[in-house]
Amino acid sequence: MNLRLLLLLIVALTLSLPGQAVETLRVLAWPGYADVDLVKVFEKQQGVRVEVSFVSSDDVLRQKISANQGGDFDVFAANTAEIQHYIDERLVVPLRLANIPNTAHQLPRFRKVQSIPGITRLGEVYAVPYTYSEMGLIFDRKQFKQAPTSLAVMWDPQYKGRVLAFDTSSHNFSIASLVLGGKPFQIEDKDFKNVVNHLIALRRNVLTFYTLPEESVELFRHHSAALLFANYGRQQLKLLRDAGADVGYVIPQEGALAWLDCWALTRGVKNKKLAESWINFMLDKKVSSELTRRQGLSNTIEVDPETANADKIIWIEPVEGDKRRSALWGRIISGDLPGRF
Repeated sequence: MNLRLLLLLIVALTLSLPGQAVETLRVLAWPGYADVDLVKVFEKQQGVRVEVSFVSSDDVLRQKISANQGGDFDVFAANTAEIQHYIDERLVVPLRLANIPNTAHQLPRFRKVQSIPGITRLGEVYAVPYTYSEMGLIFDRKQFKQAPTSLAVMWDPQYKGRVLAFDTSSHNFSIASLVLGGKPFQIEDKDFKNVVNHLIALRRNVLTFYTLPEESVELFRHHSAALLFANYGRQQLKLLRDAGADVGYVIPQEGALAWLDCWALTRGVKNKKLAESWINFMLDKKVSSELTRRQGLSNTIEVDPETANADKIIWIEPVEGDKRRSALWGRIISGDLPGRF
């Protein structure tokens, strides 16, 4: 075989071989948790590709993680109450904190993982705190002479068609129960009918139920909304102010539900060390600072100087029956009448 023929054969064989596959990390997160530029930094550091999917509610998150026994994603973000569900269903695996050294830089209350309900089990750590926010009320200063003080303002008929609420089953039952003077997370059977009727009344009073923070900003501005239940807390406050809205923010007298979102690994994680490296990257001081600067959310590395009324913050907990709440909420939002429940 002459040299020219040999070289042509080598080139042909080289071209026919598949390129070396780049490892992919599959991330499931909330909007604002994995911005493109930051993802690219991680990809370059690790020599991998990151595939990011976003969710709009806890219900959607459960559907995605439960499908295929968590095998569709490697790492995801969820609040502490939801993490308990995933531990119960064996859809998450313990973390090795030695592979997440940036946890050492977190504020003391977040380093004490055993004191945070829902993220540990039998001495194992299943999630690492990342960001938190209370769910307050955002109001248009031009439409309120005085700042609202109660969640009950969402039901006030004088603001009918100018209230924006969040489309989720669990939180809506909790706030309705709070307004009625009940417990937010453990509603008794005898009280369910009143709570359902109150949510039907809310449906009739609101403009609509939003899902994403950006959507709520567009609806608030374009429909001259007066009030917004801020499921994403200060993140929405920042978005609205950045858009030029003259809005205020309050924690209602009944208290504000508050979430603490954490990173966790699915049962179907393909490369555990790589997924833990992602969590470590998210806890880098610069990355965490960017979360606060861009989204207005508090991070677990720096003290938030604007946090106030901490005594009125109610950390969310598992509810008495999430499936029941979800089923009832589906009927409520679809338009079922009170007499049908």
